[in-house]
Amino acid sequence: MGITKTQIFNAKQNELATIFRVLANPARIAILEYISNQEACICNDIVEEIGLAQPTISQHLKELKSIDLIKGEIEGKKICYCINLEKWEAIQDLLNTFFNKTKFNCC
Repeated sequence: MGITKTQIFNAKQNELATIFRVLANPARIAILEYISNQEACICNDIVEEIGLAQPTISQHLKELKSIDLIKGEIEGKKICYCINLEKWEAIQDLLNTFFNKTKFNCC
């Protein structure tokens, strides 16, 4: 695999690329939808809801946590997950700024 040249891009471009990379998986979108539709933090029922193996779900949760989009709290032997609302809103603002600056002037 080739070396990426992230240093030639600005911080916002690199941040957007990281966000898009993490969100570019339908399983992660399904996990986010499931978590965001709950009235409280959820524990251990993601596997049953999404239908993927526990290690696979864990890897997807790790990716979502890598951009701070979800938070996990340990309760006994369980980890309970919820949306990090501050980061959720920051990502929304970042995406809105990106798309609102885009000019549609082609054919």
